[in-house]
Amino acid sequence: MQAWPVQDAKAKFSEFLDACLSDGPQMVTKRGVEAAVLVPVQEWRRLQSAARPSLKQLLLSSAGRTELVIPARGKARRRKIEATQ
Repeated sequence: MQAWPVQDAKAKFSEFLDACLSDGPQMVTKRGVEAAVLVPVQEWRRLQSAARPSLKQLLLSSAGRTELVIPARGKARRRKIEATQ
């Protein structure tokens, strides 16, 4: 994966995009630190379909919403603490 400083990615965006489409993902760096990756749309769709659902999707979905079973009070068994000398 080739790394492009943000200035070069902006100035040569067509070349940057062509490199992504022909060579695969391209890294963008900002002040020498990896900041973003440009990926072909097919790769993005593959990654999205393989990803787990987001927290927002989980909270909005009806899946997994069941009644919470809480044991009755006082029914829990406690361990006996043995005295040590």
